[in-house]
Amino acid sequence: MAWGYGWSPYVPVAQRRRKAILQMKKLRNKGVEVSPVRVEGRQIARTFWGKAWCEHLEKFSDYENRLPRGRTYVRNGSVCHLDIKKGEVQAKVIGSHLYEVKVKMKTLPGDRWKAMKERCGGKVASLLDLLRGRLSERVMEVVTDRDRGLFPLPKEIALHCSCPDWAEMCKHVAGVLYGVGARLDEKPELLFLLRGVNHEELVGSAQAGSVIARGKKGGKHKKLSDGNIEEVFGIELSPSPMNGKQHRTTLRNIRAGKGGRRSKKRMGRYR
Repeated sequence: MAWGYGWSPYVPVAQRRRKAILQMKKLRNKGVEVSPVRVEGRQIARTFWGKAWCEHLEKFSDYENRLPRGRTYVRNGSVCHLDIKKGEVQAKVIGSHLYEVKVKMKTLPGDRWKAMKERCGGKVASLLDLLRGRLSERVMEVVTDRDRGLFPLPKEIALHCSCPDWAEMCKHVAGVLYGVGARLDEKPELLFLLRGVNHEELVGSAQAGSVIARGKKGGKHKKLSDGNIEEVFGIELSPSPMNGKQHRTTLRNIRAGKGGRRSKKRMGRYR
């Protein structure tokens, strides 16, 4: 009966896998770059960022009825292609036919990102720790906060699939959303790209904050020491033939942002 109303007949999993492999081969033969989602076993995501993405989606009642079908699709290799860009996910999913899926996503509002950086300030040790999910409990709470964190709210997501299913989230779209979680296992930095923010700022703000804090110990007008200047400007101040007066003048110029051709020539001796 469903077929008479425009619905395609059910396709067994094994047949769908064969169709997916065939479709990917055809696309590659046409010169189309294909990046399929591969899941080993039943666990879709294994890392902090992948799991956090999937768990976030499952928090919303809007999605709870449709997401289970998506898990089946991504596990059996039906997501033939998935590409994550700023504010958008583009994918190809094999079902009865090959369907085109687009997930539009609003980028993270500037004030929300600024608040997150402030709340994480000084608590992200390194870029490697951030991408591997080796974060303190406090930072984890900030980035995974349901309403104020890094992950999108349903109202920030627009879903589209070329299949005939009238529902806003069909099983193909659900498979793509879980596919994003699997892809974040491999490249967690794609989450920040999708949300339109620079993940390095979470680490950079922490390092800058520690330097500034050390420089303010004696009051807000306290001058930076030679060691702090080296850290901020990425240079090495070593002993030189300069006399004390010349050395102090050079340091004043650095602090004031001065120096023309002559001062640059002098600085060459300190690198």
